[in-house]
Amino acid sequence: MEVRIKNVCIGGGKTPKIMGVLNVSPESFFSDSFTPCDQIVTRVEEMIREGADIIDLGARSTALSAKPLTISDERERIIAAMKELDGYGAVLSLDTMYPEVLNAALHYDLAAINDINGLGNPEYAKLVADTGLPVIAMVAHKIPGDPIDMAGTHAAMQEILNRAWRYDICDLILDPGIGKWVAERQAAADWDLCQQFSKLKQYDCPLLAAVSRKTFIGDCIGKPAHERLYGTLGVLYHLLENGADIVRVHDVGASRDVVLVFERLCL
Repeated sequence: MEVRIKNVCIGGGKTPKIMGVLNVSPESFFSDSFTPCDQIVTRVEEMIREGADIIDLGARSTALSAKPLTISDERERIIAAMKELDGYGAVLSLDTMYPEVLNAALHYDLAAINDINGLGNPEYAKLVADTGLPVIAMVAHKIPGDPIDMAGTHAAMQEILNRAWRYDICDLILDPGIGKWVAERQAAADWDLCQQFSKLKQYDCPLLAAVSRKTFIGDCIGKPAHERLYGTLGVLYHLLENGADIVRVHDVGASRDVVLVFERLCL
């Protein structure tokens, strides 16, 4: 299956694509990725120059240790960022699970939707369907990333497909939710999911891999988020070998180098 986000083709045997993280949340677990509003255009230009195909805009940290943020505050951050990018022409996706935030963003040039709640909110899913935009949906039974093992991941993938079918959403990219989204999830579950990543191709949807600087990598190499680049790139190459169609990354230039080497060796 191939999904087109504007002029970017994802899946269907095409070259893996790069999604650069545009983080306007100062609470992020990786503080170096935070981009103040007055630097947004410069940061987007840099990511595109380094090889980003899509820019993923988010304003809320999902780290377990992050302080709460109101929906109103998230909406204000997103609107401010999108005003900066209005008319710029970047292929932009929005990372939010709240219909209020998505609805506000639809007044600007949005190309895709990134829902970490896996279309689990009926109001949100209906709004997504009404937009006709492609959607990236992450595994979620009741809350984002709550599967704690491979069996739970498979079950949540099927739930997403059922929800998408219910709302007639066809342009769907699946995110298996690698990372410590809930306290009960152990690092071993993330490594198991990476090792079995190719089995997720059975759902006949493009797969997104989002492992950039995550906790399970830090636990393995014994380093904090700002020192996890090399570990991230090692995992990234493995996931490309096992079917990742798009990778969501903080470090666009380094990740692009890995994709180019993968293409030369494997495609």
